[in-house]
Amino acid sequence: MAGRGGPRRRGAGELESDVLGVLWAAAEPLTPREVRDELGRGLAYNTVHTILTRLQGKGLVERDVDGRGGRYRPVKDAAQVTVERMHAALDVGEDRAEVLLRFASSLGTEDEALLRALLDDR
Repeated sequence: MAGRGGPRRRGAGELESDVLGVLWAAAEPLTPREVRDELGRGLAYNTVHTILTRLQGKGLVERDVDGRGGRYRPVKDAAQVTVERMHAALDVGEDRAEVLLRFASSLGTEDEALLRALLDDR
C-alpha cells in the first residue's frame, strides 16, 4: 500500500505482466535497460532485471546472449499466457461445470456471442 504521496504499490504479478507487455509490443528482443525505459516509471535496473530473470525461470521469456548482457524475448504470446492462466484458475475449483457456468453467465452479450460462435466453429 502506498504511503502519503508515495508511489503506488503494484499487485502481485502486475509488474511481470507489464514487462511481458513491453516485450510483446517490441519488434525485437530488448535489454533490461530498454524494458525499463519503455515502462517509464523510474524503476531500478535491478528490479527489471530481477523480473526478467523470474520470467525466464517460468519459461515465459528467453535470454539471447549479447556480449556481457542479454536481450530478452517472449516465448509465448499474450493469448497463450492467458489460456494457461485460465486453465490454472479452472483447475483450482472442485466443480468445473459450476465454474464454467458462472464464467459464461458473467460474459457480456458480445463476448457471449463470440464464445458461442467459436464453439460452434470448433
